[in-house]
Amino acid sequence: TWLPLRKDLTPLTPYGAPQLPAQASLNTNENPYSPSPALQKAIADAVLVVAANLNRYPDRDAQVLRTKLAGYINSTSKLNLTLDNIWAANGSNEIIQSIFLAFGQGSALGFTPSYSMHPLIAKVCGTSWIDGKRNEDFSLNVQLAVEQIVESKPVLTFITTPNNPTGGAVAIAEIEKLADACKSVGGLLVVDEAYAEFSQEKSAVTLIANNPHVIVIRTMSKAFAFAGARVGYLVSDVAVKDAMMIVRLPYHLSALTQAAAQVAIDHRPELLGGVATIIAARESVVKALRDMGLTTIASSANFVLFTGFKQESPQLWAALLEKGVLIRDVGLSGYLRVTIGNEAENTLFVSALKELI
Repeated sequence: TWLPLRKDLTPLTPYGAPQLPAQASLNTNENPYSPSPALQKAIADAVLVVAANLNRYPDRDAQVLRTKLAGYINSTSKLNLTLDNIWAANGSNEIIQSIFLAFGQGSALGFTPSYSMHPLIAKVCGTSWIDGKRNEDFSLNVQLAVEQIVESKPVLTFITTPNNPTGGAVAIAEIEKLADACKSVGGLLVVDEAYAEFSQEKSAVTLIANNPHVIVIRTMSKAFAFAGARVGYLVSDVAVKDAMMIVRLPYHLSALTQAAAQVAIDHRPELLGGVATIIAARESVVKALRDMGLTTIASSANFVLFTGFKQESPQLWAALLEKGVLIRDVGLSGYLRVTIGNEAENTLFVSALKELI
């Protein structure tokens, strides 16, 4: 009672998946494949060079890293972006926070269930959050979404594709309709593409040239298998990047992080080589779940949301943990989410689940 915590924060609880010991940790959508010894050495060598100058501040604008990230996006989407179209930060969550700090002067709209940090960061930054509606199967109803945008006139509209925690992707033609709706009300469309590399859909980065009010968020945590480094970035019109520079903290991205991430991007064929393996494993897990009589939600990401079990979600989650398998209870009654792991982890998950349902 003595702590002068903001009253609008008192009902909130900190975000975070349980960090518990398990033989198969399949709850945070991490890539299960660690960097090769050769890549580990390359990162260590780069960090060693940087370590000689740790008495100095890093490049506060991460120009080399941003240039390399622009090159990566150009190679995958056939664009001609430069570092002025990129902003990098400590994970995509800092990117989200910066967007709210720069633009969150009105309301923000998102279509739940989706990434739970969007509304949480909105509230922390003092932006009013509006929960938009989805179809019963969790797919995005674009016509309904357009109507909600026109009606509520949010300054920020968030979509996540592929969506977390449900896994569904939004086609580029549908994103264009949402972009038009946002433009009509003077708002920005924020497309969170944390899992884009696992999807076959065309990226929303291809819309930015003709739609400067579209912002795309990406991360190196998932497909790049680089979650421990904490690097997220946005792709945007130059004016959006300039706004990020206004709200960013000084020297927010360490020299060590920048050096490691630059090496990772240079070695992207190796790191992204695991994507096809994960997609194939995802389909195998989906088949195993369906063979058990369970229902899965179509996923274009590295995880699967499933239902159809008789137990309550928390009870089945706890029972799996007792068998050494940690998955995610995402708060949707009757559903659980499992990250696709390596072969041993997936096998353990499937065998444990068979014994429990």
